[in-house]
Amino acid sequence: MTLEELYRLLRSSHVQAQGIVDTLQEPLLVLDRALAVTNANPAFYRTFRTERESTLGQAIFELGNGQWDIPELRRLLSDVVPNATAVLGYQVQHTFPHLGERTMRVTARQLAHPDENSTSMLVVFEDVTTRMKADAAKDVLIAETRHRMKNLSGILRAVARQTEAKGRTGEEYRDAFMGRLDAILSAQEFISSRGAEFDLASLIEKTLRPIAGAGAVVEPCREVVLSEYQVLPVSMIFHELATNAVKYGALSAECGSVHIRWDTEQRDGQTFLVLDWQEEGGPAVTAPNQRGFGTELIDYSARAEGGEALFEFADGGLQVQLSLVVQQ
Repeated sequence: MTLEELYRLLRSSHVQAQGIVDTLQEPLLVLDRALAVTNANPAFYRTFRTERESTLGQAIFELGNGQWDIPELRRLLSDVVPNATAVLGYQVQHTFPHLGERTMRVTARQLAHPDENSTSMLVVFEDVTTRMKADAAKDVLIAETRHRMKNLSGILRAVARQTEAKGRTGEEYRDAFMGRLDAILSAQEFISSRGAEFDLASLIEKTLRPIAGAGAVVEPCREVVLSEYQVLPVSMIFHELATNAVKYGALSAECGSVHIRWDTEQRDGQTFLVLDWQEEGGPAVTAPNQRGFGTELIDYSARAEGGEALFEFADGGLQVQLSLVVQQ
C-alpha cells in the first residue's frame, strides 16, 4: 500500500465516521484525555444553542461560561468513566441559563487507540426532560384512576347492598340496581367530560332526560356550579326522584309533569342552593309508611352537603325542597 492509498483510506474512514456522528439525533461530544472537546455533532450545537467556534478545543467544564461544570457530570467523567470504561444512562439534572431545568441521561465510553498511547471519550446526552414530565403525569393519572376505581367499586357494592331485594322479583331487583348503576356511570361520564366546570342545569338535564323525557320541565334559573364531589350525590338525588315519579308519582300519569326550579340564598355567610321539585298532574300521593333507600339517600346526601331535604306529600303531587351549600 502506497502512502497515497493509505491517506485515502484514512480520509475515507474519517469521513464515514464523521457522517455517522453527524446523523445522530442525540447530542454527542468527543473529548480527549484532558476532557477538552475535539468534536461535536450538529445535534449538540442545536440542542444547547452553541457554536462550533466556541466549543471545539474548550474543556467541557468551561463551555458556555461554565454552565457544564455540573458536579454530577464532573464526577462521572473524571472518576467513574476512567475506572468503568463505560457508563450507560447516568441521569443528570441541571438548570441551564438559556434552556431552563433539564434532565439528561449521559452515556460515556472510553476509546483507546491501539496504535498510540492515547484515549478519547465519547459522551452522548439524551434530553429526557419531556419524557420524564410525561411519565410523571402518567403516574399521577394512573394513581388517580386507581383511586377513582376503588371509590367507584365501593359505591357500587354499597348500592347493590342497599337496593332493596325483599318483596321483589329478581327482575325487579335487577332493574332497580341497573338504573342506579346507569346513574352512577352517567355522573362519572359527566365529570370526565366537563373538566372543572360542573353546571347544575347540564347535570339535571343529563340525569333526568333518559328517565323522565319531556315530562321533566327545567325552568330557566340562575347559573350554579357544583364541585366535582357534589356531582355524584346530586345526580343520584335526581335519579331517585325521577324514578319514583315514573313509578308512583306524576310521571306515571299521561298528563303528569315535574317542574324543577332553583335559586341561591345567603345563610350565615354561606351560599345555599335552594331547589324545588314539584310534581303535577299525577295520582294523589300519601306519605309512605316507611322510608325506602331512595328517600334515605336523598335525605342523607342533602345533609352531607350542609343542607336538608324537605318532603311534602301534597294533594297535587310530591313536592321536595332541597338545599345544599355551594361555592359561588
